[in-house]
Amino acid sequence: MEKLSKQKLILVGLTLFSMFFGAGNLIFPPYLGALAGTSTWTAMTGFAVTAIGFPVLGVVAVARSGGLARLAGRVHPKFAFIFTLLIYLSIGPCLAIPRTASTSFEMAVVPFLKEGSSGAFIQFLYSAFFFAAAFAVSLKPDRLTDRLGKILTPCLLALIVVIFAGCMVHPAGSYGTPEKAYGSNPFVKGFLEGYLTMDTIAALNFGIIISLNVQAMGVKQEASVVRETIKAGFIAGGVLLLVYSALAHVGAVTGGTLGLGENGAQTLNQAVRFLYGNVGLVMLAAVFFIACLNTCIGLISCCSRYFSTIIPRVGYSAWAFLFAMVSLVVSNIGLNKILEVSVPVLNAIYPVAIVLILLSFAFRDGRRWKAVYVCSIGFTGTASVLLALEQAGFVFLNAGLSRLPLYNVGLGWMGPAFAGIAAGALAGIGGKRYGQEGSR
Repeated sequence: MEKLSKQKLILVGLTLFSMFFGAGNLIFPPYLGALAGTSTWTAMTGFAVTAIGFPVLGVVAVARSGGLARLAGRVHPKFAFIFTLLIYLSIGPCLAIPRTASTSFEMAVVPFLKEGSSGAFIQFLYSAFFFAAAFAVSLKPDRLTDRLGKILTPCLLALIVVIFAGCMVHPAGSYGTPEKAYGSNPFVKGFLEGYLTMDTIAALNFGIIISLNVQAMGVKQEASVVRETIKAGFIAGGVLLLVYSALAHVGAVTGGTLGLGENGAQTLNQAVRFLYGNVGLVMLAAVFFIACLNTCIGLISCCSRYFSTIIPRVGYSAWAFLFAMVSLVVSNIGLNKILEVSVPVLNAIYPVAIVLILLSFAFRDGRRWKAVYVCSIGFTGTASVLLALEQAGFVFLNAGLSRLPLYNVGLGWMGPAFAGIAAGALAGIGGKRYGQEGSR
């Protein structure tokens, strides 16, 4: 039976971690800690479910089912195409890829700009350099383990350890009082904040790139590739848990004493200024640049590979160049604007991804339980889209949606999801009995 050596498996796991750990992964845990204060660890538990647990399960689900298209195809082929397309656009040039450049610019460049500098022009130049570097590395997706796992990721982890160690040895203060949302229901608030990392929907696509890297290391049998990909997913999840916990602690001790910034990037900025002064700013700039570049490379690679399969006339390299150029334009909108737009979009897509992943474990036989997939995804998708529209400003929807169970805590889609599973299960059981009676 083919398998990777421990060293190679760890390298692949670190590669997957580096693809996950980008802009949102850096800024959301510390901001969660700053806002949650003494409720940080309860909130982190909820955050870990959606930002670590579901992404790892997503890697496993896609690896076992043979790809996202096959998994989503259990609902319907047209749904598989539309859902996959929406996911790739979300983690691609519309949201996630541009966010890597805008976040790293805010942390790696803005703190060093002089007053009166043309920030917009400098951001454009930085974005051009950033996406040129990402494009160059992404041209060989099967070499990502060599370039990310061996070089960039160890540097990134070392820098994060230095920041965390500084907070342990010389903390800015103690955990503060939780903000309103975290004071009333910290677990649910953390659960919802985990959406913003985009890792669950990214996990549905990263599996294919990791599989390529496993194959490039000499594992050729399909079953062995799936098994090693799953192992890499669990390694990546373990590293994510350690890093998220460290960053949440940094944010909690910083926010409780130095005050709250507008986002997690500013929270980390306050922390390193307090700990290391200007040297800390350089250190943080390196952390953000490496983390965001890693994720950008991974996203360009998986998106380009997907679109080159549905429109093969436009090759992989051309798609990679196109995504880099479009992301260059979108990234110059600014970090806060991108975050503002991403929230309702993710609230519409994320619940569907979560339900699809869980169904792959609870109802593995897609043919037998097709009704479960159709009903649950249909109900969940309808509810999540309407809830996202309400959040985007369509307030007339409030009268009907507010009656949904768990609506007040931001989980209004769960009731329709369970109702869809129940309806589909009953239909599946009834159909099976009818088929058995008809065959007698």
